[in-house]
Amino acid sequence: MTRGRLRIYLGMAPGVGKTYAMLAEGQRRVARGTDCVIGLVEHHGRPLTEAMARGLEAVPPKRLEHRGAPVAELDVDAVLSRRPRVVLVDELAHTNRPGSRNAKRWQDVQELLEAGIDVISTVNIQCLESLGDMVESAIGVRERETVPDRVVRLADQVELVDMTPEALRRRMAHGNVHGPGRVDTALSNRFRPAGLTALRRLALLWLADRVDEDLRRHPGEHRAPTVRSPRERILVGLNGGPEGRALIRRAARLADRPAGGEVLALHMSRGDGRAAAPPGELAVQRALTEDLGGAFHQVVGDDAATALLEFARGVDATQIVLGVSRREHRRRLPGSGVAAAVARGCGPGTDLHLVAHDAVHAAGGRPAARSVRLARSRIVTGWLVGVLGPVLLTFLLSAVLPDLGLANDMLLFLTATVTAALLGGRPPALASAAVGSLLLNWYFTPPLNTFSISDPRNLIAIAVFVGVAVSVASVVDLAARRTEQAAALRTESEILSSLAGSVLRGENSLTGLLERVRETFAMDSAALLERAHDTAPWLCAGSVGEPVTARPEDADVDVQVGRHMTLALSGRVLPASDRRVLTAFAAQAAAVLDRRRLQSQADRVRELAESNRIRTALLAAVSHDLRTPLAGIKASVTSLRSDDVQWSEDDRAELLAAIEDGADRLNHLVGNLLDLSRLQTGTVAPLIRAVNLDEVVPLALAGIPDPGSAVCLDIPESLPMVTTDKGLLERVVANVVENAVKYSPPREPVVVTAGTLAGRVELHVVDRGPGVSDEAKERIFVPFQRYGDSPRGSGVGLGLAVARGFAEAVGGTLHAEDTPGGGLTMILSLPAAVLD
Repeated sequence: MTRGRLRIYLGMAPGVGKTYAMLAEGQRRVARGTDCVIGLVEHHGRPLTEAMARGLEAVPPKRLEHRGAPVAELDVDAVLSRRPRVVLVDELAHTNRPGSRNAKRWQDVQELLEAGIDVISTVNIQCLESLGDMVESAIGVRERETVPDRVVRLADQVELVDMTPEALRRRMAHGNVHGPGRVDTALSNRFRPAGLTALRRLALLWLADRVDEDLRRHPGEHRAPTVRSPRERILVGLNGGPEGRALIRRAARLADRPAGGEVLALHMSRGDGRAAAPPGELAVQRALTEDLGGAFHQVVGDDAATALLEFARGVDATQIVLGVSRREHRRRLPGSGVAAAVARGCGPGTDLHLVAHDAVHAAGGRPAARSVRLARSRIVTGWLVGVLGPVLLTFLLSAVLPDLGLANDMLLFLTATVTAALLGGRPPALASAAVGSLLLNWYFTPPLNTFSISDPRNLIAIAVFVGVAVSVASVVDLAARRTEQAAALRTESEILSSLAGSVLRGENSLTGLLERVRETFAMDSAALLERAHDTAPWLCAGSVGEPVTARPEDADVDVQVGRHMTLALSGRVLPASDRRVLTAFAAQAAAVLDRRRLQSQADRVRELAESNRIRTALLAAVSHDLRTPLAGIKASVTSLRSDDVQWSEDDRAELLAAIEDGADRLNHLVGNLLDLSRLQTGTVAPLIRAVNLDEVVPLALAGIPDPGSAVCLDIPESLPMVTTDKGLLERVVANVVENAVKYSPPREPVVVTAGTLAGRVELHVVDRGPGVSDEAKERIFVPFQRYGDSPRGSGVGLGLAVARGFAEAVGGTLHAEDTPGGGLTMILSLPAAVLD
């Protein structure tokens, strides 16, 4: 079904004439003979609007009660039942009352469009979701009834209903917009000149962006050369605070500047579970992002800046939007914080936008130290070695080896520090260095049992020990972390190499690829979702595991592939570093799905081409091979009915024999054509049972002219039974033997023998004819193929094609081999019956 077209009248504020213009368009459509009806119109008691609605058929609205008063809502079921060509639906951003079919009126409109009904609607610029902050700053009021920008942008036509602020205020003062009791309040609040001017500017700029988008769609239709800008991907960093909503709206406005911009919102959760964001606020931000046409993602990491940069590189983000609190900015040192770290890590092709706000989220603050996550058991062991190791070493040196010397004591303490660094990283090593230096000073540096040092050389030794311990700990810690990173990168490279190998091998199993994704990332399920367009429901193209994710917003991890395809995983939230590999898997899954569909289309094309070839050959057969016996029959019948010639008995017998021969040929040709049609349509239903070959083959030879001299039959009585369909097998043998007799020399009979081989029974039909070349041995089984220079009257080339089709239908095979000494041998192989 073709999707309906959406036309929207856009205005800067109520009262500019959107509803009037919509009704006027409806009157014009009706005058042209279009089936146009009113779905719902809010005229608000304006006489000119009521007058314009007269004469238009109106679908009765649905009556609901809200707060004790009746209200009228759009009756979607009634409109679908009436099924007009065009329906007028006012106030696209309206929120439906409880009990309605959908929560928002724009959702009702989407349902009508999906049903193929054209819709004409209205909306104010202040109702666009992404402009909420700007509208609030312009008129001081936050618009509660909003519509996602993508709904308006996807409209087939948007027409601006414009009016100067002064003219609108005059219309308001004359009582043409609100009743007399509300005029003064409206003029002094929402309809102030400055606010109306700002709203008008927003409407004009928004429509100008849409005009630019239309120009980019049709660059060849304009004389001025145009340059198509690359698709912008705007990444919004969120920490879970309420300021995230403003950041998302700002990113949506940035994405609307160039046509086709994409918004990606990213929230990072700490790997240790600390500083978690409120789930309710994250749900609101996810819904807002999706309403604005963006995608919401969550990753796990220890460093917000690192996770954000890794994600940005993985999705090729061109712009990054971050929030910077004014109060937090005053507390921090220059160059510190997430924003500064992101600014240092941004590549030359990425722009960074810092948006100031007054909100401070509890999860904010200084970022965690950048580190590779070590196992918790290693960290605990490192702290035990770093703190308890020096203590145990002090006891050992004091009780067992008291005279080892300060230099050797320092080397042993340094060994404990290095061990702590290897196990737990830098913090346990630094703690070991601090505890060891204190113990060395107290127990092993004269004067003992005091922190004072009498010999300056010992003071230098202690200082050197601390410096070397810290340096060695840092180097060892760095080496350990680089080892962890190298292992992670090696794993990643192995995964990508395996994926590349599957691409080169042309593997087309979507289920296998999704199973590999699920196992690689230890997820519960993986699904590839797609939809036809931005407002269509998601459909599952393939999935593995349980539970199957039906929508991207229900998944723990989702990766977009293009505009209308997403790889959705459930089980856990993945760190940002895994996104690069996951994106590669998602792209490969989309490619596999495309290849599978292209293969299906190619198979369908081949089937159509084969059907077309068969139809062409059938027409040729009907036009010649069937007309030849018909012409002979007609000539013989005409001669017999002629009164001018006195036919002798021998002549009459010859004419009757010609009629019988032509009828037999017609019956044989029509039978083969019907058999081929059954094979092509898959309507052959064999009845499989145990059959003796010595019962079937003689019956098959009965229809061959003079079989006694043309065919030599040699089938042993001890031959096991075969599992087949008796009737179909008889047709196979008859066609094969008849073909062999046709090409055999006159005094060379066709030999039919049988034997067993590897649990199967083989029937050999041997002729001494001209034989067939190796490259033509398969071609002779193609329908309407005749060998060599056979005359047109010798058949239409269906016998062997039908024989092979029936042989395969009963579980057998039929192929051709050379006869030793010259000729062709047809080998029919059938499964031997297993008798209890």
